[in-house]
Amino acid sequence: MKDIATPKRTKDILERHGFRFKKSLGQNFLIDPNVLANIVDAAGVTEETGVIEVGPGIGALTEQSARKAKNVLAFEIDQRLLPILNETMAPYPHVSVVNEDVLKADLHKRISESFAPGQDLAVIANLPYYVTTPILMKLLEEKLPVRVMVVMMQLEVAERIAASPGSKAYGSLSIAAQYYAHTETVFTVPRTVFMPPPNVDSAILRLTRREKPPVDVADEALFFELVRASFVQRRKTLLNNLSKHFQDKLSKQETAEALQRIGIDGARRAETLMMKEFAALTSTFFRI
Repeated sequence: MKDIATPKRTKDILERHGFRFKKSLGQNFLIDPNVLANIVDAAGVTEETGVIEVGPGIGALTEQSARKAKNVLAFEIDQRLLPILNETMAPYPHVSVVNEDVLKADLHKRISESFAPGQDLAVIANLPYYVTTPILMKLLEEKLPVRVMVVMMQLEVAERIAASPGSKAYGSLSIAAQYYAHTETVFTVPRTVFMPPPNVDSAILRLTRREKPPVDVADEALFFELVRASFVQRRKTLLNNLSKHFQDKLSKQETAEALQRIGIDGARRAETLMMKEFAALTSTFFRI
């Protein structure tokens, strides 16, 4: 069976259906079957795996997943793509496409309806650049029964998610993602293998779900609030960022004392703190 993801076949499908790309939906379709096959391989998909996909487009990546997986559930927000997917996915009866915004979907309900209890699950997706972070964080924060997520995104965002303390890319997104999953960049993807080509290069990021977070925190909501507040202005010190954020609850002196109690220098910048230091800070603030 011919691959969907060749320049000629992609062009033929789009022309036959009179499809025009919508910039507002961040539509950039991959036209290299080898890249797509490598994405599926990176997720360790077997004949027992259920795959969840976000934004299948015309089904190029969906097809590669369907060739290896037991079943596939794909969320497509653009109604114009449904007739195309009906055609391209016809050879794969184990693929289900739902016309739904994944950000508004009840994912636990969808998963329970589409997959067997305890089935091995993987998210495999070429995420639209404009909503990469919201989608990724929803998938992580809802603590879905998913073993791994292998997702394509803008290279810069992938670098931020996988960044280590002390690097320029390290920030609140790094900590949030790494709290829920082990993160690693698998490979990069040049802009030339997309139709139309985006303005940036992309990367494939693998996020393997942790059985438990790497740190214990007294209050998850407070932990993430502290992390976000610490990075509000990267060039400012930790003390300045936190005292401004909590000014209605604590004086600057009280914030400085909270930092001193756990041996963190308030003159440091947030990018130098490890996750365990933010966890210790959360415990201190939780008691105030």
